[in-house]
Amino acid sequence: MDIKLLIKYFELHFNISTFINHKNHSNLKPFSCILNITFFFFSLVLVSQSNRPQEPKEPFDYTSEDISFINYTADSIPLAGTLTLPKNIKNPPVAILISGSGAQNRNEELLGHKPFLVIADYLTKNGIAVLRYDDRGVGESKGDFKTATTFDFATDVEAAIHYLESRNDVNTAKIGLIGHSEGGLISPMVASRNKDIAFIVLLAGPGVNGADILTTQARKAGELAGTPEGFLDENEKLASMIYDIIRTNTDEELIKTKITKALNDYKTNNPMSVLAPYITPVMIEQQLGILKSEWLCNFIRIEPKDYLEKTKCPVLALNGSKDFQVIPDINLEGIKNGLEKAGNKDVTIKELDGLNHLFQTAETGSMQEYSKIEETFSPMALEIIKNWILERF
Repeated sequence: MDIKLLIKYFELHFNISTFINHKNHSNLKPFSCILNITFFFFSLVLVSQSNRPQEPKEPFDYTSEDISFINYTADSIPLAGTLTLPKNIKNPPVAILISGSGAQNRNEELLGHKPFLVIADYLTKNGIAVLRYDDRGVGESKGDFKTATTFDFATDVEAAIHYLESRNDVNTAKIGLIGHSEGGLISPMVASRNKDIAFIVLLAGPGVNGADILTTQARKAGELAGTPEGFLDENEKLASMIYDIIRTNTDEELIKTKITKALNDYKTNNPMSVLAPYITPVMIEQQLGILKSEWLCNFIRIEPKDYLEKTKCPVLALNGSKDFQVIPDINLEGIKNGLEKAGNKDVTIKELDGLNHLFQTAETGSMQEYSKIEETFSPMALEIIKNWILERF
C-alpha cells in the first residue's frame, strides 16, 4: 500500500496515532503519541488496482436485483442493496452480508477489492441467495453513518431480515447472517434476539471486548512494523489503562478527569518510561478526543459474550492465522466459550492457515500487503462457507 495513503487513513480516522519512527519506514516522519488504535477496515482509502482476478463480470448466471428496504426503527432510513438469486432453485436459503467497521458499500469495497461481491457471486452460483447492502449513509443508502453505533447497525440488519421475510422467492425459514469483523459482532447480537435466524457465519468476528481487540491489534501491528518491544509494552499499559476507564464509566466529564489524572500519574511515577516525554497537555487532550466517537466508546465496552451466550442457531466461526486485527487465538476461544455457555450444539470453529484479516492468502498478514495481494478472498474459505451452509440447508 502507498505510504501516503496509509498516513491519510490514520489521520482521517482518529488523528491521534501511531508509532515512533521505525526502521522499515525510514521515510516517515516520527509520530509522538500513546494510543495506537487500528480499526478493522480501511474503508476510506480505496486504491484502484487492475488485477483482481476473482472479481465477477457480467453477464451473471444468476438473477441480480437492485432492492431497497426501510429501517423503521431508525427514523425510517431507506437502505439500498443487491439481492442475488440462483436460477432454477425455488426458495433457496439466503444469507445477509454484514460489513466490518468503517463506511462500506454493498461490495465492502476497499483497496481495489470487492470481497462481498466475490462472496455473493460464489454462494449464489452454488445455490445460496445473498443480500448485500450499502451501509447507512453510503452509496444509495440514506442516513448518517458518522453518528451510528454498532447497536444501530444491528437494527439495519434486522430491517434487511424483515425485508426478506416479505418476499416469496427465498426460504424465509432459512435466513442466515454472514458478518465480517465488526459484522461478526453484529451477527450474534442480532441472532441472540431473533430466534428465527437459521445460521450465522463469523468471519474474523470478535470474541472479546473492544478494549482487548484494540490492545492486541495494536501490539501485533507494531510487531509487524518492527516497533521496539519496550515501546509496545508501555503503549499497551497506557492504552489498557485508558480503555479500562472508558469501559467502567459512562459520565464523560468523569472519564476525562480520570484519564487526565491517570496519564499525569503515570508520567510522574515512571519518569524513565520511553513514553513519559510524550505525555503533555496537548497529548492528553488528543487522547480525550476518543470520547467524541460514540461508536468507539460503545465498541470498547461491548462484550461479545453477552450475545454469544444467547445464540442457539448453528454457527461457523472462521479466522485467518495471520489476522493481526482480530487475533485468532483469543477471539476464537472467546467465541467457543460463549457458545458453550449457550448450550449451542452446532458450532464449527476453524483457524485457517496463512489467511489475513481480509481472508487473503498472505505472507505476514500486515496491512501493507492488503492492496498488493491479487486474491480478494480465499477459495478455500469460500468452499468451507458454502459446504457448511449446504450441509445444513
